[in-house]
Amino acid sequence: MLGERDGEVREVRRFDLHGSAYVDVSVAYPDGVFESARLGIESVPEGLEVGDRVTVTRAVNMIVSIRRP
Repeated sequence: MLGERDGEVREVRRFDLHGSAYVDVSVAYPDGVFESARLGIESVPEGLEVGDRVTVTRAVNMIVSIRRP
C-alpha cells in the first residue's frame, strides 16, 4: 500500500552511523497524528527544518521519503 500525506516537520536530527548519514524526523499531520522515521539523507530534502510543510510518502504504513510540496 503506497500513499502520500501532507504534514509539518516537528523534529529533525541528522547524524552519522558507521560512516552513513541518516536523519531522524518527526511529522505532525493535520488530524493530530504524529509519525517518526529514520531515513537516509537521500530520502529527505536538503536543509529540512522544524516547521517546514512537507509531503510524506508512505509504504506499508511507514515513511519512506519526505519532500517539499
